Amino acid sequence: MTAMYKLLIADDHPLVRDAMARVIREAYVDAEVIEVEDFDAALAHTQQDPDLDLILLDLNMPGMNGLTGLLQLRNEHPTIPVVIVSAEENKQIILQAVSCGAAGFIPKSLPRDQMRHAIAQVLEGNIFLPADAMRAPDSIRKRRHQEQGFTAEQLRQLTRKQLQVLEHMTRGESNKMIAYHLNIAETTVKAHVSAILRKLGVTSRVQAILSANDIDFSQFLKR
Repeated sequence: MTAMYKLLIADDHPLVRDAMARVIREAYVDAEVIEVEDFDAALAHTQQDPDLDLILLDLNMPGMNGLTGLLQLRNEHPTIPVVIVSAEENKQIILQAVSCGAAGFIPKSLPRDQMRHAIAQVLEGNIFLPADAMRAPDSIRKRRHQEQGFTAEQLRQLTRKQLQVLEHMTRGESNKMIAYHLNIAETTVKAHVSAILRKLGVTSRVQAILSANDIDFSQFLKR
């Protein structure tokens, strides 16, 4: 792939910055990669040069104050996608980051090829969520899907194919990936996503994912 992207890596660990820069340059040989070591430097750079395609933001570096830094960046530069990069893999933190406006969450333990895919997915305008971290144990799913999120009545409004699309959405897959896995056209996936949002009464893909990620889809796909 050859694309003229400009990305900012903000992380206080030089080895992490170097590893991520290598992953980016392997995929996008002409990419411009800027590296900073704390949140203040990241914020200052975005103010001086807002023409960025993506910011990769360490969750626990100096100046971040948890997700406060993410919120500040999103408020000041809402058009620049920001992906949280962290050694933290707690599911609730991942969901909080997305609800605060992150375009994705990349665990630092992610293999290089998967990290490359995650960055590419966000650059294509999608949201990346780590599938393994998003899966809850069956016992938790069965208990929680009745306590929050969508009701069984809402989910029964969806066709079997729409349920399958929604399940793949909760795994963080892009429309292109869903189309491949379900052997349907990408335009068909887009139509299903629109129908899913309408039937479930949500306005965005993120809302759907946040409310549906604990659903035991096997129960609804039996019909």
